[in-house]
Amino acid sequence: MVKFLYSPSRWSLADFSTKWQWTGLILASIILTLLWNTLHIPAALLLGPMTAAILFSVLNGHVHLSKKPFSLAQGVIGCMVAHNLSFKILGEIMKDWPIFFSGVFSVILVSNLMGWLLTHWKVFPGTTALWGAAPGAATIMTLLSEAYGADIRLVAFMQYFRVICVAITASFVSQIWMSSGNGGHPLPSIIWFPDIPWLNFGKTLALILISVPLSYMLHIPNGRLLLPMFLGIILQNTGYLDLTLPPLLLAFSYAMLGWSIGMRFSRSVVSYVAHSFIYVFASIILMIVLCGILATILVHFTHIDPLTAYLATSPGGSDSIAIIAASSPNRVDLAFIMAMQTVRLLAVLLSVPLITRLSAYHRHQKKF
Repeated sequence: MVKFLYSPSRWSLADFSTKWQWTGLILASIILTLLWNTLHIPAALLLGPMTAAILFSVLNGHVHLSKKPFSLAQGVIGCMVAHNLSFKILGEIMKDWPIFFSGVFSVILVSNLMGWLLTHWKVFPGTTALWGAAPGAATIMTLLSEAYGADIRLVAFMQYFRVICVAITASFVSQIWMSSGNGGHPLPSIIWFPDIPWLNFGKTLALILISVPLSYMLHIPNGRLLLPMFLGIILQNTGYLDLTLPPLLLAFSYAMLGWSIGMRFSRSVVSYVAHSFIYVFASIILMIVLCGILATILVHFTHIDPLTAYLATSPGGSDSIAIIAASSPNRVDLAFIMAMQTVRLLAVLLSVPLITRLSAYHRHQKKF
């Protein structure tokens, strides 16, 4: 792997113009999306662009996506989730709050265990592993980690590699569950050009265009996803808005999210962490397996179906899990999945800085 990362320019796209690189990225995204779709993998529209962007980034491609399309795409995904949620379902979830919060904090406990082991074995310096193992809010954890003295490059690699591993694993688990006969009828084919109620569509766009910048102004963690989602739930369930999201808009949003995640895996970042890759990969797989065991326990003690439990306990990211869950309509409890993902996100934001501070203080005390 290291040899490939430092190999000659024949493995590099750096000499190609930006125009040709964008053309190649779009074509590769379409081909890989068709491949994932042929394999009947949920969220193929996300995974295709994401895998294409990873390939281009590792091959020294220099195409970049600005923050605006990525942020607006998160707003679209937030509205997509809101479209599938109702106050009644959220009320039912709160009836089972002990089980609900047990699931949230069990996932956080598993991730902290992985981070502690990587720190204890001196795979990563300082509190880097604890930040990198945090199960959610990948961008926020990466940015916060530097302010707390962690190595931002290692944290970024751990966080976004986890997002990709979880997205691919969750897609395969979802497909296996549905193809085993537990998921009901096959997924309906997408109608790309349905009749669009333009007034409702305009209102939906207005909600996205207002709430996304507002989330920046209010400094809401992961607000580009959460604020449109919460406002959409309120407006739709009070009868003020019928959220309308045409398939082409969703496909475009999935592509923006996939590209944004994949483009973070530059060759320099991957080569920097090549020596510890196997430890990172093993810890992520172990985290996914342990979260799968938690899902099994959740199924045993509740009325929740296995696929809902698995997606709810999957260790991030919330936007890709939302897309995978929405790709399985009438097969999962989307409200439960997104509520657990959202509460865990907030719990991670509150707990990880405190845990890393305590860890750093403990190590400092041991030196004296």
